[in-house]
Amino acid sequence: MKEEIKEIFINLGAEVYGVANIDLFIDVPKGFHPTDIYPGCKSVIVFAKKIPMGLAYVSPRIIYQHFNSISPVELDRIAYLASNEIEKIHNGIAVPIPSDGPYDYWDEKNMEGRGIISMKHAAVLAGIGTLGKSTLLLNSQYGNMLNIGAVLTNLNLPSDTPSESICIKKCTLCIDNCPVNAINEYSVNQKLCRKCAYTSNDRGFDVVNCNRCRTICPMAFGKKQRL
Repeated sequence: MKEEIKEIFINLGAEVYGVANIDLFIDVPKGFHPTDIYPGCKSVIVFAKKIPMGLAYVSPRIIYQHFNSISPVELDRIAYLASNEIEKIHNGIAVPIPSDGPYDYWDEKNMEGRGIISMKHAAVLAGIGTLGKSTLLLNSQYGNMLNIGAVLTNLNLPSDTPSESICIKKCTLCIDNCPVNAINEYSVNQKLCRKCAYTSNDRGFDVVNCNRCRTICPMAFGKKQRL
């Protein structure tokens, strides 16, 4: 069954797929546990879409911002269609989770938002990758050029094997190159990051002024050599 479900996601366009059984979700903040959303959840299916490598070679202001913002739409499409297929083929319940917004949690003072569940931590539990010092997900094949989606289900699926970290132990490039010192190796100050990275131009379009922590990483494209 697990392999059949994997095929559903891959056929819909996911490049990466993994499963985390609900037993792995320990020490999750109240309100953000998968069972807080869907009490019948027994497994979390996590998948990801690759961001084109070319977006790392251009200014993030327009092109990167535009196409990176399309990714959540594509992830939500996959989650929606896959959930219907899981319910049709395997007679289970599947709850697609928004890959980005909307979400409720917002700390105005610290400009800190939290998704319905932590996609990055779910991806780590599902064996898709590990977190780098920038807190971006690092996958051995695709590096940090991934955006993540998830589906909750009442099907009791076995967890995938955890990934080995590809983050270079003594490397501090993402920390040293952050223009506002928002990265401290264990977390990112969202207020500093948001004020630096996100704004709008005179025409009113959303733009991104900084994605340096993603592009400066020697493992941005995984273990493959940079072009």
